Parts: sequence; structure tokens; C-alpha cells
Amino acid sequence: MAAVGAEPRGAWCVPCLVSLDTLQELCRKEKLTCKSIGITKRNLNNYEVEYLCDYKVVKDMEYYLVKWKGWPDSTNTWEPLQNLKCPLLLQQFSNDKHNYLSQVKKGKAITPKDNNKTLKPAIAEYIVKKAKQRIALQRWQDELNRRKNHKGMIFVENTVDLEGPPSDFYYINEYKPAPGISLVNEATFGCSCTDCFFQKCCPAEAGVLLAYNKNQQIKIPPGTPIYECNSRCQCGPDCPNRIVQKGTQYSLCIFRTSNGRGWGVKTLVKIKRMSFVMEYVGEVITSEEAERRGQFYDNKGITYLFDLDYESDEFTVDAARYGNVSHFVNHSCDPNLQVFNVFIDNLDTRLPRIALFSTRTINAGEELTFDYQMKGSGDISSDSIDHSPAKKRVRTVCKCGAVTCRGYLN
Repeated sequence: MAAVGAEPRGAWCVPCLVSLDTLQELCRKEKLTCKSIGITKRNLNNYEVEYLCDYKVVKDMEYYLVKWKGWPDSTNTWEPLQNLKCPLLLQQFSNDKHNYLSQVKKGKAITPKDNNKTLKPAIAEYIVKKAKQRIALQRWQDELNRRKNHKGMIFVENTVDLEGPPSDFYYINEYKPAPGISLVNEATFGCSCTDCFFQKCCPAEAGVLLAYNKNQQIKIPPGTPIYECNSRCQCGPDCPNRIVQKGTQYSLCIFRTSNGRGWGVKTLVKIKRMSFVMEYVGEVITSEEAERRGQFYDNKGITYLFDLDYESDEFTVDAARYGNVSHFVNHSCDPNLQVFNVFIDNLDTRLPRIALFSTRTINAGEELTFDYQMKGSGDISSDSIDHSPAKKRVRTVCKCGAVTCRGYLN
């Protein structure tokens, strides 16, 4: 969940102390081959433009300072424009320079003038930082898509600042129990339906209605639990009562917001109303541990805790270090996502899965949001807000910008 009032922590963690580029640079510097990192005798001395660092004009000839992929900075060289066959990198260089020059400095109404012959050091430094950021975000995007287990693709975008992939965050696809907490992920019984839409199925056995209509849209009111068919059921993967377990079907983009809310999530495709969008996952901890962590998060002005209080208040989901795309979804007092409790293989009512469904049609490019104080019923009840001393000491200002904004998150 994206932090409100402060930039959120979390997203990408690679269990390697040395980057691939660094290893490749070392190999080339020492003239060593290593197939595992892509350095062979055939490409040991290959040169590929990674990004452009600087620009100058000498005797009416344009030159760019080139950073060569897999080679250390000490091997950067000035190359004439006519030798460069990298139109995308040239365009990015031009865009980054323009963006820097168009920024209005605080307290000044004049932007720095461009020098056609050379770049000022500050401009070149900014361009290099943007290039490195672009590479880092692409690697993070690739890593997220390797780890996800659902159909929808994940994209990453930052056109706002120089922030790179958040650190100390591990992408997971399902709950991660904290030490001492056991999650039973195998149902003890299942249905024997041939058509779960018309026959008495898992929801009926649980005493509730089937949650979905024929268009795979949710039809039950907020606060009603969803019981989907499980691994014991005889129905197949195309069963109309298997929606949440299929995962996110939409391509989403983690993007840097321009209004000080850190990262956010937007959809890249149109989402119909009452459709399943994503699950909220994280580390499952006890309510006592949640109270302790909550005081720390409050002091930081961030919010990642989600109480699993469908029937009891024993457990909480903490998505600060472990989570999925939902980690970056921002709060809104007028959200377009609604929370529902879901039971599939684990029927323990203390540990429901948390699913987010669209409350209305969401157009491509629109940011996804949900109400951080929203209960499964959709109401903000008196017990949905933590009134502990820590909460009273530190109030998190809401930046959602909605007409109905309550002003604070707690």
C-alpha cells in the first residue's frame, strides 16, 4: 500500500550484493569470460550503447559521451552523432535535457538557458541520473513480472522525479505467515457440481449466496463473504465460482504520483464495474505485533496494516515488506475499489483473503484507490479506526484530493 503523507517504503529486493553490470564490467576489465553472466569470447570486446552521458559541439561536429553497456565508466568515449545508431537513446537524452531546462527552480521564475555548444555539468549529471533510473526501473519491472503468478502484466513508470525502485520489499503472491502462525491452505471438502452456477455449491454450503453473476461480476453487497470453489471441488478451472483465485487479469502500472503521495497504481485497460481487480497480500501477524508496528508506521506517516477482523481481531496483514501490486495502491475518501473477504482453500474465518473489486467502471489510465478505513461492510464503523494513544499523537494527513475528503487517515 502506498504511504500517505510520506513516500512509501518498499518494492524490489535482489539477493545479490553485486549487480550484473558490475560483474560484466569486471570480466571485461580483466579480459575474463563467464557464460553465466553473458560474457563469452564472442562478445568479450563487443560495444553496445547503454546510455548517453553528455554532449558537445566541436568544429560544427556534434559529439555524445557514450556509456558502453557492460563496461566501466572509465571506458566512456566521445562519439560523433553520425556514428550513433540508437535513435531511442538520442530521443531520451533530448527529452531529459528539455525536462531539466523546463523545470522552474524554487524562488525563481527563469529557467536555465541552454548552451548549444556544451552542457552545464548539472544538466549532464541530471541526464545520467535519469538514464540510470530508467535502467533500474526496467529491471524492477522485469523482476516483478518474473515473480507474479497472474495474467495481467505489471509496468513501472516515473516521469515525476529521480526516485528509483523502492528498497527492502519482497514481491509475493499470497499471504506469508509470520513465525508461529500457521496457514492451512488445503480444504477438507469440496463440491461435486457439474454446473456451479445453477447447483448447490460451496457458497450454499456456507450459508451464503453465490457471489458472481454470469459476467463474472460481483453481485453481493459489501460485508457478505465470498466462498469460491476450492482444490477439493470437482469443477474445473473455468467454473464461474473461481474468480479471485485466477488472479489479476488486467495490466497495471506502478507510477510515481505528482501530488506527493509517492507511488500509486493505475490501470492500463478499462475495468468494468463490480469486477475483481487484485488481492491485498502481505505478512500475516498477530494483532499484538500489529499494534507495535502500527506505532512505528504512524510516526513515519505511512499505512500498511490491514486488520483481518471479519469475525475476530486476532490477525493483521502487514504489506510493508512483503506484498504485491496492492502495496502501492493509494488511499482515497472516494475510492473506486471495494474490499471483500474471500474464502477458498483456507476456511478459517479468522484468516480471510482480501479481494478488491471495482465499484464503478474504471477507465484506462485512471488511478486505482481504496479507502484505508473501509471495512468489509463498506462502512466506517467506530471500531474501524484505531483510537490508541499512538494514533492520537500522530495524525496522517490525507492527500486524496476527493471532494468528500475527511482530511485525515486516522
